Amino acid sequence: MKIDGGCHCGNITFTAEIDPEKVSICHCTDCQNLTGSAYRVVVPAPKEGFKLSGQLKTYLKTAESGNQRMQGFCPECGTPIYSTTPTDQKVYGLRIGTIRQRAQLRPKKQQWCRSALDWALDIRTLPQVAKQQQ
Repeated sequence: MKIDGGCHCGNITFTAEIDPEKVSICHCTDCQNLTGSAYRVVVPAPKEGFKLSGQLKTYLKTAESGNQRMQGFCPECGTPIYSTTPTDQKVYGLRIGTIRQRAQLRPKKQQWCRSALDWALDIRTLPQVAKQQQ
């Protein structure tokens, strides 16, 4: 599937070829912390089909597994764009919120569920408001 997206301020844009069957949710505490949310939703994008415009800022973190992951984000607005290995960048884990076609990218699995916040696993019963009123 061909996708496109970018950061909140428009400084960073990208196109990519992805497999929508590989969308996943990560509940690890690193993803919670780096997103400021309960979990992160990602889809892998092979390097061959990934084209980026703009200059990212990067941050290198060491995961609980001991593996290092490079986080790429917009230096202007801070939008997280992807993560990848710092040395052999063959695949980019694109952040679903940055993809224009995100409504079509339904997650197929969840990982690091031992760190999941109990309430984040089922929010269907919460009241819903279509748009915040002023």
